[in-house]
Amino acid sequence: MADLELIPAIDLLGGQCVRLRQGRYDAATVYDADPAAVATRFAEHALRRLHVVDLDGAKLGGPGNSDAVRAILAALTGVPLQLGGGIRTLAAIEAWLALGVDRVVLGTAALHDPELVRTAARRFPGRIAVGIDARDGRVAVSGWLELSETDALTLARRFEDAGVAALIHTDIARDGTGAGPNLDATEAIARAVRVPVIASGGVGSLEDVRAACGRGLAGLIVGRALYDGSLALGRALEVAACS
Repeated sequence: MADLELIPAIDLLGGQCVRLRQGRYDAATVYDADPAAVATRFAEHALRRLHVVDLDGAKLGGPGNSDAVRAILAALTGVPLQLGGGIRTLAAIEAWLALGVDRVVLGTAALHDPELVRTAARRFPGRIAVGIDARDGRVAVSGWLELSETDALTLARRFEDAGVAALIHTDIARDGTGAGPNLDATEAIARAVRVPVIASGGVGSLEDVRAACGRGLAGLIVGRALYDGSLALGRALEVAACS
């Protein structure tokens, strides 16, 4: 059974480390005013990757927490950083990669500017991922504030031959709830495409991590459960080994 890459998440809003509930900006919980310190604590474990989202940027369509991201990059040693939120131009992608971001996640751009994704994936092999955030199966973009008519599986299939490093599927209704990720929907995407698929949203316990093993998923992003004490990162990483 293949290992599951367990990826801790840091969501940035107003320069602070927060978690939203079901994508609602008015339901944000602040967990730490120093995101770099959070990254440092996470990096005490044997991480393969850290997932960072600029929530302000996702709404603005441009950088909203650049200073916090730079501070996280400066604090990390040997842990690749995956960044999403408001990155919608080739110049922005190039700038973040030059600053040390390992992988850029494109969500809104994937829906509205698919050629940007393809161009970036060709230019930066292995360093571009597509974020597929869905509410009731339909893709939501612009900080989850715009709900499209495109379903998640359709969007995933559009990039199967684009050379992207991964697809990250988030069920917005589960995000921040601890009710468990939508593994059925994520597995359906993983079975339909030949691209690594990462599940996100709703992880609340070790049982959720165990349940994600053996389903053909490449990874699992974990957020709120690490902050509220429902899940210990060290133990979660052990379980994600799927041995």
